[in-house]
Amino acid sequence: MDRAEKQAEISNLTDKFQRSVALFVADYKGMNVEQVTTLRKELSSQKDVEMKVVKNTLALRALQSQPYSSVLADSLTGTNAIIFAFKDPAAPAKALIKYADEFEHLKIKSGILKGQKMTEAMVKTLATLPSREVMIAKMLGSLNAPAQNLVGVLAAVPRSVMNALNAIKTKKEAEAKS
Repeated sequence: MDRAEKQAEISNLTDKFQRSVALFVADYKGMNVEQVTTLRKELSSQKDVEMKVVKNTLALRALQSQPYSSVLADSLTGTNAIIFAFKDPAAPAKALIKYADEFEHLKIKSGILKGQKMTEAMVKTLATLPSREVMIAKMLGSLNAPAQNLVGVLAAVPRSVMNALNAIKTKKEAEAKS
């Protein structure tokens, strides 16, 4: 890799670090090609998630412009894959935890969520959260519930009046026949 390619890679990585909402550093040493491919396919199937294997020196240079560079620098030793989450951080965390349990050699070193360092335990906690879409749907459902209840109460008043009138009608018809 010549100097121009390295510079292009550093600027590409810098852009990814800036755009990502969360990122995870995982050690994949000891995983076979099939396992890495499975993990990569799972992560790439998710929207706005990218897994990148880069040289640590290039990643450290790209990190220099980030406020969390010192926090993440100690994790960039050995063989690393950096997983960038550009929107929903819970989805790639779930995939990483799933495959870390399945593949013994995959180790989650650390992560960054909105500029704050996460340990492996914090990544596991993040993985238990529902996805962004599910959380939005729950919030909208809870906002919609009072309106639905009000409509139900308002609709019950005419319904009960109609039921009362039908009961009176039925009673009068029964009296008229007798």
